[in-house]
Amino acid sequence: MDVDYSAPMQGTASFVTSADGARIHCVSAGSGQPIVLAHGFAIDKNEWNVIAADLVSRGHQVIAFDQRGHGLSTVGRGGIGSLPMSQDYAAVLREHDVRDGVLVAHSMGGFLAIRFLLDNPDLVSEHLRSVLLVATFAGDVNRDNPQNRLQIPLLKSGILGRMVRSDRMGRQFANTLIGDDPQPAMADGFLAMFRSQQLRPLVPILEAMVRENRYDRLGELDLPCSIIVGSRDRTTPPFHTDELHAGIRGSSLRRVEGSGHMINWEASDVLVEEILALAG
Repeated sequence: MDVDYSAPMQGTASFVTSADGARIHCVSAGSGQPIVLAHGFAIDKNEWNVIAADLVSRGHQVIAFDQRGHGLSTVGRGGIGSLPMSQDYAAVLREHDVRDGVLVAHSMGGFLAIRFLLDNPDLVSEHLRSVLLVATFAGDVNRDNPQNRLQIPLLKSGILGRMVRSDRMGRQFANTLIGDDPQPAMADGFLAMFRSQQLRPLVPILEAMVRENRYDRLGELDLPCSIIVGSRDRTTPPFHTDELHAGIRGSSLRRVEGSGHMINWEASDVLVEEILALAG
């Protein structure tokens, strides 16, 4: 069956006001136990379009939001950084009155989720039962990572944003994020999101992902946690997920053979399986 990876999330749209006035754009669909979906860098909530429809069909409420400065969300007085962006998670959970929820966080979304979880243990226990960390890290993203050391300076300089306007170069870039089966429709879906973002204002969170490191605090996390990553993920090399797994007590780690960084599409069925297990 052909999948339209460029399809927008379906559901009821709303804006949530964060602590510093940022307006966070959300889409909610379905009813039942809530699943909250946090996307990665320089894309938006539509990365969850495939698994959201599946989860709704299985009796869950799905809440996806644009990270601040991404999609339709504004920046707010606090600007772009790990602290204000992690506070947006609190605003989304409160506004949607999430109870017994599962937080699913991909790439940058996982980096921010880890800060949110560490900084807000009381709020976490009130709203969440578990977390799924998808192809993510607790900081220090340049360590032993040639791809990030090349791509992050290109992003910061604006060169990469200009390069991906070319279909050929854009497809080449997108394919670095996909594993052994780089389907053209998948690359096109990624590029549709990536090209629609304003990259320059997002540079501070790139710098934070390089500079900040919370691996030594992972032992403070106290909720069920599963970690999933593709075996062909060059953005999140294996040591990141190994260290997450070692640091988070009782966590599970699952590697999906052949998948890359866009595991949300490449192995959507496996993600849904992990989410349903965490939902209990």
